[in-house]
Amino acid sequence: MESKIEKDSKVISIEEASSYIKNGMTVMIGGFGGVGNPPTMINEMLKNNIQDLTLICNDAGFPHIGVGQLVTNCRIKKLIASHIGSNPKAGQQMTDGTLDVQFFPQGTLAEKIRAGGVGLGGVLVDIGIDNPIVEKGSERYELNGKKYLVEPALTAKVSIVYAKKADHFGNLVFDTSSRNTNPLVAMAGDITIAEADEIVETGELDPEEVITPGAFVDYVVQSEGVNWAWAWEKK
Repeated sequence: MESKIEKDSKVISIEEASSYIKNGMTVMIGGFGGVGNPPTMINEMLKNNIQDLTLICNDAGFPHIGVGQLVTNCRIKKLIASHIGSNPKAGQQMTDGTLDVQFFPQGTLAEKIRAGGVGLGGVLVDIGIDNPIVEKGSERYELNGKKYLVEPALTAKVSIVYAKKADHFGNLVFDTSSRNTNPLVAMAGDITIAEADEIVETGELDPEEVITPGAFVDYVVQSEGVNWAWAWEKK
């Protein structure tokens, strides 16, 4: 007889998870400089020739590591990030006009994602006040005699995160620094897919080590890991 845990499991195949990602979609991916990027889901996106994406991520990764592979293979039309300096391919595409890059300070970017995840319309920041380049197109707001810029929240059709462990309900544990932006990204997608190195039965995780509750996660997929030797050789 099928157990309740199996019946209610959020675990699906990588092929089914990838079917939720379509051309031209806005996708949010967790990670920092490749660390915490979901390698198997990124490989599937490349294999399926997904393109014209708007990508929200902390950075552009490295040319052949993490989200950098999507940039290198010209699958991204717009990148919303805090920096691209570790990926010269992104800089070249931006200069050539083939990649639209929208920069935000790292803290502002993280807060915009968090706001999207908790249902806020935006956040108030004082970074960029009286700077015509930063202020362009932004709305001003005054609160308690202080001026702010209104930064709209960020959300995505699909968010993809990378966890060390997940259970069948989608509770997630992250590996040290791989935690970075992943918990915020997990909250901000209409659909959230978690790629995990290890999937255990619901109830096996210590509640004290769970960072992202399964309530934020729609689907869980088994990671195939990273071929670091290949990635380093390509770099």
